[in-house]
Parts: sequence; C-alpha cells; structure tokens
Amino acid sequence: MVVAVAVAMVAVVVVIYPSGAQRGVSRGEESVRGADLLLVNGKIWTGEPEGSGFEAKAPTRYAEAVAVAGGRILDVGTTGEMEKYRGSATEMIDAQGHLVAPGFIDSHVHFMDGSFQLLEIDLKHTRNERDFVERIAEKAKALAPGRWMLGGDWDEEAWPDAKLPTRWMIDGATPNNPVWISRYDGHAALANSVVLKLAGVTKETATPAGGVIVRDSETGEPTGVFKDAAQSLIERVVPPPSEAEAVEALKAGLAEAARHGVTSVEDMNVGSGSPDGDFTGIIRLLKKAQREGWLTCRFWAAIPIAEWKKLADAGLSHNMGDGFIQLGAVKAFADGSLGSRTAWMYAPFDDDPANSGLPMPILQPPTQFEVLARQIDAVGIQISTHAIGDRAIRTMLDTYEAIGGADPRAHRFRIEHAQHLRPEDFTRFGRLGVIASMQPYHAIDDGRWAEKRIGRERARTSYAWRSMLRAGAPLAFGTDWPVAPLNPLLGLYAAVTRATLDGKHPEGWFPEEKLTVEEALRAYTQGSAYAAFEEKEKGAIAPGKLADFVVLSADLFSSPPEEIKDVRVVLTIVGGKVVYRGE
Repeated sequence: MVVAVAVAMVAVVVVIYPSGAQRGVSRGEESVRGADLLLVNGKIWTGEPEGSGFEAKAPTRYAEAVAVAGGRILDVGTTGEMEKYRGSATEMIDAQGHLVAPGFIDSHVHFMDGSFQLLEIDLKHTRNERDFVERIAEKAKALAPGRWMLGGDWDEEAWPDAKLPTRWMIDGATPNNPVWISRYDGHAALANSVVLKLAGVTKETATPAGGVIVRDSETGEPTGVFKDAAQSLIERVVPPPSEAEAVEALKAGLAEAARHGVTSVEDMNVGSGSPDGDFTGIIRLLKKAQREGWLTCRFWAAIPIAEWKKLADAGLSHNMGDGFIQLGAVKAFADGSLGSRTAWMYAPFDDDPANSGLPMPILQPPTQFEVLARQIDAVGIQISTHAIGDRAIRTMLDTYEAIGGADPRAHRFRIEHAQHLRPEDFTRFGRLGVIASMQPYHAIDDGRWAEKRIGRERARTSYAWRSMLRAGAPLAFGTDWPVAPLNPLLGLYAAVTRATLDGKHPEGWFPEEKLTVEEALRAYTQGSAYAAFEEKEKGAIAPGKLADFVVLSADLFSSPPEEIKDVRVVLTIVGGKVVYRGE
C-alpha cells in the first residue's frame, strides 16, 4: 500500500510492502539480503568527503538514496543504484528531493531535568516580576497541599529591572506548597519559605564552599536564592520522583528529542531525576525503555565525578555499552555561570567589581583535581569538565596538559561550554586536542547582556567557534537542554547568524565568529560523535554506520540564514525505524 503523509510543508510518500515475503536480491554474483528500508530521491548530505580520505578541504559527498538493514546503513548512492536492495518487505520512503542529514547528536544535555521540566512549571518567558508571581500562583492552585512545585527556568535578565526574585515575592501565593524553581542556567534556584523551614536553613546557616546563599543586604536573611554548591542545602530535602513519574518524564523527553531530529544525546551528570537518587536508577530506566521497545534516542551517559569508582570497580572505561546506552565518562564542575556571576574569571565582573566568580570545591586547591583526574584517566574513564570563565578554562587546560602525557589528544578530554577564553588559550585547545563542547544558542541568548557582565573586549573572545576551528580544536555542538531549547536547528541558526534574541545584532554579535552551515552541521554530527569516541558508529550517512538520519522541510544550504530557525524536521529515523513524522 502507499500512504501519502503531508508533513511540515512537504509530502513524504511512505510505501510499505506486506511483511513476510522473500527479500533476497541479487548484487552481481553475490546474493544479499533485501533492505529493511530504502530512502530514495533525497538530497543526502552524507557528512563524508568525496573520494578517499578525510582531507579538510574535500567537498562533502551527496547522494540520493540510502539502504538500511539490521539497523545499520547497508549502502548509499543514487536512487537507481539502491533499487537492487528492494525486497518485497522493504519499506520505501520517497524524500522528494528534500535534504537528508545524519541524525543530530546533542553533545550536552541534562535529559531527565529537561524531561521533567516538560511536565512542570515553565517560567522561561515571564516578562517581569508580576508575571513571574502570577504564573506561580496559578500553578499552586492546581497542586495538592504539600506537593512540590519544581521546574522554573526563570531569567531575571529578561525583566525590566533585572533583579533576582526572592522568597518573599512568592510566599503569599504558595503557603501550602514547597517551591524549588531553577534559574534557566541551572546555577541558581529559588526556594520559598516553606522549603527553607523544611531544609533548616536560617540566617545562621553557613555558606558552603563553591556556593552562594543570597542574603538581604540589611537583615542578612536568606532571600531564597541559592547559587551553585549552595543548592545542595535544599536539594537534600527534595523528594525523589516515583518510578511512574520518571517513566512519564522520560517518554515526554524522548518524544521531544524525536520531534527535533535528535537521535543521540550526551547526557551530563546522568542521575538527576532518578527514583534511586543516583545514576544507576536512570540507567535501569533506560534499560527498561530499551527492553520494552520505546527507547527512541541513543544515550552516552556521563556520571558525576564523585561516583567514578563505581565505573572503575565495574571495569567500565570510555565508550562501553551497547548501541543505545554508553557508559564510561564522568563530569566535573570547575565553576558556575556567567548569568549567576559565578563563572571563575581572572578579572572582576564589570557590573560587580568585588566579584570574580568562584571555583567549585573540586578546585580548592586545583592540585586536588589534578590528583583525582590522574586516577580516573589511568583506568580509561573519559573526563569532561564544565568550565565557563577564563580562569576556570585555563585551569582545566593546565590540568589536562599535566596528565595528558605524550599523546594528549588520545584522551579526548572535554571542556563543556568553554565560553570565555583568553586569546592565547585557543591554540592550547588545538594542540592538546581538548574537545570544545559548546552550545551555540547560548551566544544569541547571553549576547543580550554579556557585555554588561564582562565588557566588550572579553566578550570578543566568548562563544568563539571560528577561533576554535582555526586553532584546530575538536568542536562538538549541543544545547544544554533544558537551559536552552532542545531544537538543533535553533543551534545551527545561532552558529550561522549570531543574531541575538533581542534583535539588536541582525548582522551577528561579533560576526567574525560565525560558522558556515556545513561547519555547524559537522559540529552537531561528526564533532559530537568524536567527542564520545563514537565517530566509527555515528555522525555520517555511510555504509556500516548506525541508520540514524533526519529529513528536513527545507535545504539548509540554500535557505537564507535567517530562515534556518524555521526549518522543521519531517522525519526522524533511528536504527532504520521512523520514530517521528511531523504534523
């Protein structure tokens, strides 16, 4: 039968043949099995160069059709060439000339946090303090007494006065519910007075190392905002979700990933949102989804660095697992964020002259982290470190260079975010092969106010993707979801245009750091695969690789750059199976 599906401005014809028929076909003298799926008549950006080798300047190979068998790519070529793989049970997809690309690989997400947030209060687009309070009050009315209000994603920088919220603002609206809502970057959160009482936090509570308890300037009372390590004072009393709640959230997150063409994620600090309170609960949840057949996205999981011995004791090193769940990496935090003024900088913030940010406890002193990193690296576990400020980034580069030995590139050390660099440190990324795992959407979001924090000169070498590539650094792109939307097309738009969300830089905020569409697409596919030691399995449409790809509603290469953000995913295919059809 032939089913015509009208999807996102394009009709994709899916031809499904009856199952159970003979599928053997002839290829010369060799008898080969018919394909499970044939996608034909596409403009396929394979991600591979024409000819042999991977010369940097070799043009990318395009194709028209791809054959899939057993979850992997069988062959790539013209529609006519792939006809030989058609069997009586082969599923046919006619892409009708639309762009097909490798599935997007998001190099940095907090997947369960994002998944739960789909079900929780969303404060990202509140316009001012009043709007913020009104939305919280409305949500509280729908909650049973004693039920926690979680989620948030608020951003005070989007409000006219750009002041942090306080517990006193929301106490009147939430007398019967504990409230713990995060700032959009995850480096600060607001608790109401109910929560402070549950946690036993008072005026006398000491500030933890690596954190900030924001206090009233006159009384010294906690305002309810806790930054970075200080959030642990509250998080210890937040009840873990039930297994049923975790399943509901994971299903919502998987649907969101499929909708945006995300076929693999690199999940940072996996374990957040676990019914068991650590990463093992999430791994069990993912395995359950895999056994039951509803795991539609591949996971590379980095666990908190404090739990590294659990990997070592199990004999797990980098890139160990199966096609859907990979373990063998740890994630550490070197500092906080620019928005929360906790990024560790060499010079003070322009709008807070007494503050240069702060290192996390693991870097107090930095030699402590080097000793730990040596132990972890010695057993083959990959190390990934969040570092945003220039001083945090240089400290990480110093550590990686110290333990990298004669071939530092082989370790594939990662720095997550790598936002604000001193100019001389770009070359160190390239020389050491340190992976710059960056999130382009942050530039067009933070670019609205970053110069207020760090001035124009420091901003000039911030979110600097072109400088990274010029220095020879491996570049991997992601979103930091739920800090930013999971949609990779918004990230590609950001990388190509650098047009800030406030409309003030239509030609690009520091346009010299823009990327081409192809460079950005490589960072979102091959670059992210390389960052996880998975470049032989993913990141290109090539024989033998996993059959993960997307069909898009428009050609990214011929579309005006400003229209890339409006491109939609028509089909998402994971392991040769359609997991999303656009509406």
